[in-house]
Amino acid sequence: MLRKRLQLGLIHLAVAMTLVPINSTLNRVMIKELGIAATIVALLASLPYLFSPLQVAIGSYSDRHPIFGFRRSPYILFGLLLCVGGLIASPQIAFLMAQKPAFGILAAGLAFGAWGMGYNLSSVSYLALASELSGEKERGKTVAIMWFMMIVSIIFTAVAISRMVDPYSPEALQRAFLMVGFAALVLGLIGLTRLESRLVHGQNTSAENYTFKEMAAVILKSRQSTLFFWYLTLLLAAILGQDVLLEPFAAETFGMTVQQTTRITSIWGGAVLLTILLAGLLERRLPRKQVAQIGNLSALGGFLIILGSGVIASKSIFWLGVVLLGAGTGLATVANLALMFDLTLPGYTGLFIGAWGVSNALSRLVGTLLAGVVRDAVTGLTHNLIGGYLVVFGIEAAMLALAVYMLIRIDVESFHKQVEAPSVLERVALSE
Repeated sequence: MLRKRLQLGLIHLAVAMTLVPINSTLNRVMIKELGIAATIVALLASLPYLFSPLQVAIGSYSDRHPIFGFRRSPYILFGLLLCVGGLIASPQIAFLMAQKPAFGILAAGLAFGAWGMGYNLSSVSYLALASELSGEKERGKTVAIMWFMMIVSIIFTAVAISRMVDPYSPEALQRAFLMVGFAALVLGLIGLTRLESRLVHGQNTSAENYTFKEMAAVILKSRQSTLFFWYLTLLLAAILGQDVLLEPFAAETFGMTVQQTTRITSIWGGAVLLTILLAGLLERRLPRKQVAQIGNLSALGGFLIILGSGVIASKSIFWLGVVLLGAGTGLATVANLALMFDLTLPGYTGLFIGAWGVSNALSRLVGTLLAGVVRDAVTGLTHNLIGGYLVVFGIEAAMLALAVYMLIRIDVESFHKQVEAPSVLERVALSE
């Protein structure tokens, strides 16, 4: 089983590798070097989350329609190919958008749409396969290994790209994306090799699938669970909404090169990883709600420090804010997901996991679009480029402050706690 877990981890990290260059490096190049509106960049970056409702239909369809006797592998492969194809094409499309905006935006919709669709197609398929191969008792170990491999790959991918684009040039950017895409494809193919067994004729191993109506009905059973759902959505929209703007902000405010801003992702990811390990220790000594609030307040402090760094133009203060934001993100993610399982009604664990996926996708979509639209609107009205970023960070800080208040009103003790919470790493994996 260890071999299969590692193979599943390879597939997970391969798909994640295709997101890193687009969400960290290309968005900075499009906004800073090419002068493309942040709203357009945000729309393109949000396509995976816009398509995420299709995961329910994709999972149900693959259950009923195996290809060559395989229910998951063909869908994973096709999704990975779409991800890699969209990744490799994205730099050329970005340059085309700057040269021929109308035609470029149309082409970008196709390329980024393929990337977003591939992300959803592959992720729902390999997560379903991981569940089927592991079984209920071993699922936590499998997901923990998959997530750990993924977060480490994000850090190393960001470091590798920062070196490949130094010094920056369009050719260096395209070459870096091509190499990352090729590496992701090779790793994904290794992961798929002899992973899934061919179905025997008449065999039925369909996994459970839930509709949005069923998810909503369970969540709305309790005022507390409804409050917690919206609390998570607000919290994650604030924390994750900075993805599309943090690197362009660093470039505009501090004059950082493409190589330097690409390292933001690796430093942020390193802080996330370290605090996840710390979260496991804190949960043994403090209530989960208190650990979650510490993470929320740390992320809030990170935003305020980043905001202040822009006001006083201090690069060292900015890096402190990035580290604190990453630390708060890791701590808040683990603890809040633990709280979610405390609020899960007995017998509805699967539905709540599905609802968490909806909340996660909704928050990423709202946060990304909010960041791009507000940045462009404020910049257009004030003609102050840095001010646009600062207003966005200020709004996200206010959203976090509201989330902190909402958590105070959530009463975990009023819920049954018959459902065993997953491990620390498994909980974080559900956020991907």
